Amino acid sequence: MAEEEQAASTEQPQQQFAMQRIYTKDLSFESPATPGIFRKQWQPAINVDLNTKSNRVDDSGNYEVVLTVTVTAKMDDETAFLVEVQQAGVFMITGIEGENLRRILGTAAPNILFPYARENIDSLCVKGGFPALMLAPVNFDALYQQALNQAQQKQGEAAAH
Repeated sequence: MAEEEQAASTEQPQQQFAMQRIYTKDLSFESPATPGIFRKQWQPAINVDLNTKSNRVDDSGNYEVVLTVTVTAKMDDETAFLVEVQQAGVFMITGIEGENLRRILGTAAPNILFPYARENIDSLCVKGGFPALMLAPVNFDALYQQALNQAQQKQGEAAAH
């Protein structure tokens, strides 16, 4: 019995997901309408764009995931500020392949990175002279599923033509 368990464990590699390092890859802050924007009552329209990308770093199962968060605050037609943060991390993922690997890279890793990106954005806004900006949590699982559904829909439309 023990031999069968040992044989089964050698056939399938053990699944692992571990964070190796988190770092800021790039960040920028622009406030083109200052100082005039400070004289206006602060009621901006805030737009948040999210993007993730990943790539294999080495043959040991390390992947870099980069979460890009871009926040634009506009008042009327003026851009009060534009912040872009690329929060990155290296994650070791072994024993996971295919769709499960893509799902982890598109959901679990960004879920870990987002609080760091959010803190960087808040800090940059405050240092730029603007009120604190606490972004709402993001459901990366729902975003990933939505992207999958859109891709499947596009494939269906392409096949129909």
